[in-house]
Amino acid sequence: MTDTTPLPPLPDRLSIDPRSPHHVAAIFEHEIGIKFNDKERTDVEEYCLSEGWIKVAAGKTVDRQGRSMLIKLKGKVEAFYK
Repeated sequence: MTDTTPLPPLPDRLSIDPRSPHHVAAIFEHEIGIKFNDKERTDVEEYCLSEGWIKVAAGKTVDRQGRSMLIKLKGKVEAFYK
C-alpha cells in the first residue's frame, strides 16, 4: 500500500476510551503499537510517554458501570505506527 497521507504525530498521552479527554480518533484510523519495557503489549488502554506509564485491565474485574478496572504500570514506554 502506498499511502500519500501523512500520519498524524503520536501524542504524549493517549486513551482508547472515547469519553476520555486524551482520546484522539484520528490516531485510531491507523494501527499503532506500544512497547513497554522493550516488549510489545496489545492490552494497553491508556499510556503516557513523558511520565512513563501504561494502564491495562486488571483481569476480569469491572466497576459499577461495567467498565474494566485498570492498573497503572510504570516503566519505559514507546509508541509507534505499525
